[in-house]
Amino acid sequence: MSTAPNRPDRRTLLRAGLATGAATAAGVAAPLAAAGPARAADAPGTDTPPADTAPAGAAPADRVITMTGHLPTGAPDFVLLPVEVPRGVREIAVSYSYDKPAVPAGTPGNSCDIGLFDQRGTELGGRGFRGWSGGFRSSFAVSREAATPGYLPGPVDPGTWHVVLGPYQVAPQGLTYSVQVTLRFGEPGPAFVPQYPAERARGRGRAWYRGDCHLHTVHSDGRRLPEEVAAGARAAGLDFLVSTDHNTTSSHAVWGPLAGPDLLIVTGEEVTTRNGHWLALGLEPGRFVDWRYRARDGQFPRFARQVRRAGGLVVPAHPYCPYVACQWKFGLQDADAVEVWNGPWTYDDESAVDSWDAGLATALHEGRDWLPAMGNSDAHSSPQVIGSPHNVVLADDLSRPAILAGLRAGRSWLAESAAVRLEFTATGHGRQAGIGERLTVPADAPVDVRLTVSGVPGGTVRLLTDEGQLHQESLPADGNGTVVWRTTASLAAYVRAEVRHPRPDGTPGKGNSMGPDLPWGPMAALTNPIVLHTA
Repeated sequence: MSTAPNRPDRRTLLRAGLATGAATAAGVAAPLAAAGPARAADAPGTDTPPADTAPAGAAPADRVITMTGHLPTGAPDFVLLPVEVPRGVREIAVSYSYDKPAVPAGTPGNSCDIGLFDQRGTELGGRGFRGWSGGFRSSFAVSREAATPGYLPGPVDPGTWHVVLGPYQVAPQGLTYSVQVTLRFGEPGPAFVPQYPAERARGRGRAWYRGDCHLHTVHSDGRRLPEEVAAGARAAGLDFLVSTDHNTTSSHAVWGPLAGPDLLIVTGEEVTTRNGHWLALGLEPGRFVDWRYRARDGQFPRFARQVRRAGGLVVPAHPYCPYVACQWKFGLQDADAVEVWNGPWTYDDESAVDSWDAGLATALHEGRDWLPAMGNSDAHSSPQVIGSPHNVVLADDLSRPAILAGLRAGRSWLAESAAVRLEFTATGHGRQAGIGERLTVPADAPVDVRLTVSGVPGGTVRLLTDEGQLHQESLPADGNGTVVWRTTASLAAYVRAEVRHPRPDGTPGKGNSMGPDLPWGPMAALTNPIVLHTA
């Protein structure tokens, strides 16, 4: 991670996003509830004649419906507001507002998300999803030819549609809302034609490829256009990116022209529940993954299987993030990897790495597959840096299947920027293994672990096994160096490497010690393990 003094940390940036209503951590379900307390009435001035009594040759005037209600604390996670859509509607436009009464310090105030489902229904995982903007927008519109970012263009068919409110936080006084739906009549426009990205870029054959797998745009709570994200990825020296807007797939349809021979763009979603966020990486373009459940509902495994069947990856994101609904509560048994480094390095990343490392030893002891680590920027807007951090993946080609296969196998390491370069191997008994691979040797055969790194001036190399840190060495001022350490498979079930920046006071940090402060400086690079297996 960069040590630039003026960069705000991720917690500050996320807190700012929540404060502006960008908390797309669009809830999770207690049961979906029809709006009992809501009142629906035509707004003043909307007593226009129905479509079948309009003057010949003229489209009926807009019809405006206003729905109001009050939600107490303990309201359902989602409140469904039905809207009857007659034939002849060209566009549905929605705006909403809610009160924000003062609350005591430390008490969550009102925050209410919003989305839309069409006449195909609101069933969990069903086909009726037409968009979600969380708390980031106060209005949106949907028609056959276009839609507000976060929403899906398509037919406006007659039937019962639903505006869905997600009372993400409700103040002790309750939450009073007003939703206005405008039905605009007329001939539909031309059908929207999605432009999905290609599954393959030019690539370099089997090679190490750099990519950021957690990025946001204006299609959820980001402030960057997709064009700006693609340009930022190229400027960061990345070979691929994964689009992961919160709870919507609307951006999938615009990435096609922004990809190219030099940049693979993979479609995904950040599935934002009330019990944590997870990345659905490598989705089939346009494939929606539902988020309206909590851990207690037992629905997460169903949607994890859905992603995996399509060849994608399930990756819990920022599992120790301290904000409401961000901490991961679903367990890791249905995960393919875990995001242990999210944006600028902070203490919750330390917790994530420690927990991940403990899981490595447990998995190997039990004969299970171990869970690879990932690192991503989670960049939403400036000054958050696209590609800081990112994953460096050994893949057979620069294609969606090959990149996902490399990440799934753990053939990857995490870098704060493209300026950091690294090679990591273990050699013994005439054999060699690299990151994410297994080296099988006699129990007491010497194994030489070798790390070559550049781009971390004054950094500290840590070599860790299932026992903890067993070797530490400082890099020179130019940031380039090679560290060699010897062990055996009888002493180490695995070995992995970290490269740290100096601590704020300029010291390198010291392993196997305790004190009131974090013992290390920010992470610059972290590898997945090399497993040492006894013959």
